[in-house]
Amino acid sequence: MTNSSRRAVPTTTLGTTGPTTSALGLGLMGMSDLYGPSDEAESIATVHAALDAGVTLLDTGDFYGMGHNELLLHDALRGRSRSDVQISVKFGALRGPDNSWLGYNTSPAATKAALAYSLRRLRTDYIDVYRPARLDPNVPIEETVGAIADLVKAGYVRHIGLSEVGADTLRRAAAVHPISDLQIEYSLISRGLEAEVLPTARELGISITAYGVLSRGLLSGHWRADREVVATDFRGFSPRFQGDNLTHNLALVEALRAVADAKGASVAQVAIAWVASRGSDIVPLVGARRRDRLTEALGALDVVLTAADLAAIEAAVPNGAAAGDRYAAAQMAHLDSER
Repeated sequence: MTNSSRRAVPTTTLGTTGPTTSALGLGLMGMSDLYGPSDEAESIATVHAALDAGVTLLDTGDFYGMGHNELLLHDALRGRSRSDVQISVKFGALRGPDNSWLGYNTSPAATKAALAYSLRRLRTDYIDVYRPARLDPNVPIEETVGAIADLVKAGYVRHIGLSEVGADTLRRAAAVHPISDLQIEYSLISRGLEAEVLPTARELGISITAYGVLSRGLLSGHWRADREVVATDFRGFSPRFQGDNLTHNLALVEALRAVADAKGASVAQVAIAWVASRGSDIVPLVGARRRDRLTEALGALDVVLTAADLAAIEAAVPNGAAAGDRYAAAQMAHLDSER
């Protein structure tokens, strides 16, 4: 499908109090970190292509490549109107010079310091949505949200978001300041939020920005069992990409491919369209690092899933069918959303 024939990216509002943004966002993490080598020029070209297609929600984190991702985004936005995009920034994850993970710090002082560095790297006066990457076990969420609320009052932040928190934390945070959206993994094989988190978010008027909609490439239709994974690609340590788990999960992908083929769509497009079909308050974030992958992802906007399609998808990939957790045990322990 050509760009000229594709319908424009629709817009939505993040929650009842958040910004108007594109109903599909671009996640930039893989352009700097965790998925192995990437091409910086192609990454910037991909951001440009997303903007030209109408994608305005750009998600980054200050710890993606230890600041590299924010610097890359600044370069990509050079010459563009700042008011035409919504920048979402995660903070709080601590990294060592050897790329190690050192825990989380979302204390009020650390929150405000992190924001200062992000503003400088991005060369902007404000962040549209600022969010702690994970719940800091040593800092009450009320203190973290209160600190961001101070930044909102001062004009440095427009809206407050959260990431990977459970229903109780979501309620406590919303009692301090309106929350625009909760960023959390959501895909055909990661549906844990449906039990409590999603209903609570809807009750509170909080949108979901769904990352991992392709389960880090597993649901893309492009992953092969014999793919060589480099040491800097964390998927080499991810349970779902290991041994018998991978064999099982790729069988699910092939079942999904049959549904996609019947629709004249790709596996990735059906997987993204399924997430989008869960509600107008859910915004998929696609992690395309190349323009061809972005083009494919944008094609999901043209995939209309009927009730029969949804039933076929459910039969191909039933809830809970995946083998393996979505993170290794050490990372799962940091997910308030999984408690």
